[in-house]
Amino acid sequence: MKQLLYILLFLVSFSSVAQNSALFEQGKERYKQEKYQDAINSWSKILESGEHSASLYFNLGNANYKLNKIGPSIYYYEKALQLAPLDKEIKTNLAFAENARIDAIEPLPKTIFAKWYASLASVLSYNGWAILAVVFSMLFVVLFLVYYFSTSERRKRLLFVGSLFSALFLIASLVMAFQLSSDALHDKPAIIFAESVQVKSEPSLGGGDAFKLHEGTKVQIIGSEDNWVRIKLVDGKDGWVPTTELKQL
Repeated sequence: MKQLLYILLFLVSFSSVAQNSALFEQGKERYKQEKYQDAINSWSKILESGEHSASLYFNLGNANYKLNKIGPSIYYYEKALQLAPLDKEIKTNLAFAENARIDAIEPLPKTIFAKWYASLASVLSYNGWAILAVVFSMLFVVLFLVYYFSTSERRKRLLFVGSLFSALFLIASLVMAFQLSSDALHDKPAIIFAESVQVKSEPSLGGGDAFKLHEGTKVQIIGSEDNWVRIKLVDGKDGWVPTTELKQL
C-alpha cells in the first residue's frame, strides 16, 4: 500500500513539473510575441502551483516592466535577487526599474561603525558566521590543549597568543551571527503597489497626512494594526498605509 502511495505521489509530482515546464516555455513564447500580459498569466500559474525560482521571478519582472508596471516589476526583481543575490543581470534590470520610480529617497548618513558592520555583514550570512564560530571554537580548544601540554616556553607563548586570538574571533563571529539573525527576523521589506498612496500619521483614514509615496518605492514594515501597516523609509520617515497598497517581499 505504501509503495502504491509513493508511486502516485511520484506521478503527481512528475506531472506537475512537466506542466510547469510547459507553462514556462509558453510564457517565454508569449513574451517574444510581445503578449506580455499573457506571459504574466502563464508564469503566475506556476507561482500558484507553489514553484519558485529566480528565473521565474526575473521573467515576471521583465514582463511587468514592459507593461510599465513599475511596482510589480521591482517586486519580482527583488524576489529574484533574494534567490540569486549575485546575479548581475537581475541587479541591472532592477536598477533600470528603480530609475523609473517617482520617489527619490536619500538614506540617512551612516556612522563609521554602521559602515564597518555593513561591510562585515556583506561577507557572510548569519549561517556563515555561525559556521565560522564553530571553526574558531574548535581551533581554540585544539590550541589551548596543545598549549596546556606543551613543555617549551616559546611554544607555549605562541600557542597562548594563538588561542587568545581564536577566542576573540570566536566571540566576534558569534556576535555577528546573532546580530545578523536578529536583523533577518526583523527585516520585512515591502514594495508599494498603488500608483500613489497617502501615508497617514495614524492607522485610520481620518489620520493626518504625513507624506505621499508612489508605485515601486521600497519600504520597511515595522508594525501592523488591523488592516494597516506601519512603514519606515531609509530617510527615517514613518507612517501608516493600508495593507492593500503594498506587497511584502
